[in-house]
Amino acid sequence: MTGDLSRAFSPHEALAEALLPQATEGDDGSHDTAHILRVFRNAMRIHAHEGGDERVLAAAVLLHDCVAVEKNSPLRAKASRMAATKASTVLRELGWEAADIAAVAHAITAHSFSANVQPETIEAKILQDADRLDAIGMIGAARCFYIAGRMGSGLYDPADPRAENRPLDDRRFAIDHFETKLFRLAEGFQTATGRHLAQERHERLKHVLDLFLDEI
Repeated sequence: MTGDLSRAFSPHEALAEALLPQATEGDDGSHDTAHILRVFRNAMRIHAHEGGDERVLAAAVLLHDCVAVEKNSPLRAKASRMAATKASTVLRELGWEAADIAAVAHAITAHSFSANVQPETIEAKILQDADRLDAIGMIGAARCFYIAGRMGSGLYDPADPRAENRPLDDRRFAIDHFETKLFRLAEGFQTATGRHLAQERHERLKHVLDLFLDEI
């Protein structure tokens, strides 16, 4: 199966073949191999316009979620650092040079919204943008509802779905997450290409919520 899937990561099939077995943990369908492939495609699309070291970027994409931490875990803010540490070990065992390992580790550490680490390299900026693109648009809406179900949240507050007379609470209600986080993501993109793609998906995400509210 890995061999078949690795071909989707062209032109980095060999790297994918080596890294995919280490790329995910657990059973979180919002951070599974399909997510990694979507982020890879986003990253390659941005890289085509923004440049950077494609091999470093591909490795960072493949390993950016190699440690699984649930959204409601107290370790969530440390997840990207934990993934960077594991990725460094994996790449060291594959014989990577120290400078390239450090570049991959920085990109992984900085990609996370929760980590609050500023990306300093073009590869780190592209990975952050590529990962955040998967949190908005139609995929972002689907992942939001999936995670809400996983966490045992309701879809919305039937008494006040728009939170006009209550505080937003995305731990209790899925659609509150649109306002508390998802609608803010488009403002923080690092590259010009990422910002352009983000604006398209941001508009889609707003449309999803509008349709949802209309139907309820």
